[in-house]
Amino acid sequence: MATEEQKKLKDEFDSKLGPEAFHEGWESLLRVDPAFFSASVSLASVPRRKAHLPRKVQALISLAVDCAATHLYEPGIREHIKTAAKEGASRDEIIEVIELTSTLGIHACNIGVPLLVEVLKEEGKFLDDITRPYNETQQDLQWEFTEKRGYWHTFWEDFLRLDPEFFAGYLEFSTLPWVKNVGGTAGEGEGVLEPKLKELVYCAFDAAATHLYVPGLKLHMRNAIGYGATPQEIIEVLEIATLLSLHTGHVTAPIIEELTRASIL
Repeated sequence: MATEEQKKLKDEFDSKLGPEAFHEGWESLLRVDPAFFSASVSLASVPRRKAHLPRKVQALISLAVDCAATHLYEPGIREHIKTAAKEGASRDEIIEVIELTSTLGIHACNIGVPLLVEVLKEEGKFLDDITRPYNETQQDLQWEFTEKRGYWHTFWEDFLRLDPEFFAGYLEFSTLPWVKNVGGTAGEGEGVLEPKLKELVYCAFDAAATHLYVPGLKLHMRNAIGYGATPQEIIEVLEIATLLSLHTGHVTAPIIEELTRASIL
């Protein structure tokens, strides 16, 4: 049975974050460590209170952090999809956030290919491969990427030079949210989310503690500002990404309770 303190803290949670956000992890943390529960609620409530981004957008940003391949926190994914829908997000908008976030894995190439080129230069090997001018196909791919994604960056250059086939595959994969018609069919559309929000989604998973991909974060901050984002909006994305750390308590508190019941703790 909940104590009076726990009831008071639960009321505070409902007031600051909404009762729909209260999942098993929060419930267990409330029982295991009420003081830490209270501090966690205070931290999580700051972006919601300031609301430089609408609550629907906050939920979509939170979804990007939790569904990133480096995190995949299922309770949060479920919570944020429900919250986004409650705040007016369409199924297409939610799916597009998932599509955008699915591009995270390409950073293996964004980081790895320049390092490979650096090693080849240091070793003096395969220099023709890393200095060869683009052929017509590669030039077309560069143009298509710039046209569809709205930017070009130097970290794509060696990747395109060394592996145009995989670059072409990634081009199709990553540009879908930018060119599809609403409803998911490929075509000459522009997706369902505005470009600024797309870039904020990229910022969210690049900034998350499970990834911290600095080149991409800086690039997408610049792109977001170019699409009209304010410093306050970008900072709020970073605040939301910071809340990933609360999942430590959400995952471990139920384990603490389980082991306590088993008289192990």
